[in-house]
Amino acid sequence: MPGDAPRLIAGSRPAPGAYDADIVILCLERPAETCAAIRSALAQRGGVFHVSVLDQNSSLETIRALTTAFANAPRFALYRAAQNLGVGGGRNFLGACGHGRIIVGLDNDAVFHDPWTVAGALKIFLRRPELGALGFNILSADGAAPDLASWGYPRLLQPKFREKFDTTTFVGAGHAIRRATWQAVGGYDPSLFFTWEEYDFCLAAISRQWRIAYDGSLAVRHSGAAMARIGWDGTRMTAYVRNRLLISRKWGLSWGALAPRICAYALRGAVNGCLPATLTGIAQAWRAKTPRGRPMPKAMRAYVSAHETRHRGSWFDRLRLEVLSKVGKGFFFEKKKQKTFFTLGRACVSATGPISKKFLRRFFQKAASFFAIASG
Repeated sequence: MPGDAPRLIAGSRPAPGAYDADIVILCLERPAETCAAIRSALAQRGGVFHVSVLDQNSSLETIRALTTAFANAPRFALYRAAQNLGVGGGRNFLGACGHGRIIVGLDNDAVFHDPWTVAGALKIFLRRPELGALGFNILSADGAAPDLASWGYPRLLQPKFREKFDTTTFVGAGHAIRRATWQAVGGYDPSLFFTWEEYDFCLAAISRQWRIAYDGSLAVRHSGAAMARIGWDGTRMTAYVRNRLLISRKWGLSWGALAPRICAYALRGAVNGCLPATLTGIAQAWRAKTPRGRPMPKAMRAYVSAHETRHRGSWFDRLRLEVLSKVGKGFFFEKKKQKTFFTLGRACVSATGPISKKFLRRFFQKAASFFAIASG
């Protein structure tokens, strides 16, 4: 192991022999929320579970709080990394530390809704041998309603938040992965670091004939701690755009085929007031020079179409739900935002040479109609 690999600072690694699940939690500061998440994990019943926590270089005060609270906890391990490994890298490390039949992920600002959530997930995996990963219902902190900020599925499915359906991804705040699927895929792509890592993992699983599901009867309550949120006008938006474009490259799309998606992202950035961060994400994806991968197999395309694309509705539904709902009615009449929109137009002109006003107007209209591609 490299010298700077995370090290065990409290508790013990899982003992040899079979057990049911590894519950894994990543943390960075937020000691109060992290302690609540760990207590929730340790309180799970209905099986043999091991709880593993990776601290991504928090302060000494936070480390002291965690080690003091859980020094004597059974079936518990606390590791500390010298640097932030990212979501994918951190989960990869914790996944490799255990050998439970399933790997259950919990955000450190979330708690299980009841003590039988992990046991419920185990039963579902036993009933469905083809199931590779399972998304939980992410509720608000009081458990009364879904946490809409954490809804990772087509918006038309939101009314079904308490139901069950097959899908193409899961939300990291609460989920479970079959270890056999984890091993087949090879874990997350650590280069994505943050955002879209779950979708990337699920696409790789789907290509290997695994299915992904959502079960609204299994829930976590998500506090969404303020200091955990990275604004959509900064790092989060840049990573969101960069990673989604790189994932598309993995599945065979050329840069020419990605042009509508890129335009849609630029439009989305302009609408939401974070155009510079969006353009940075596009530039980073281009500079990454990710080689074009193989196209999705026919069966995989059919699965994605059936369990994702058709639930996004018509282009009008997508425009209404995923664009217009994000801005005020007077967006195109607000001088500040109107200026941002025209700045985008000037950027396109300077990048591609003289373009007629008529062509540019049609160009943006076409980009808007493709917005749904960018939102998926």
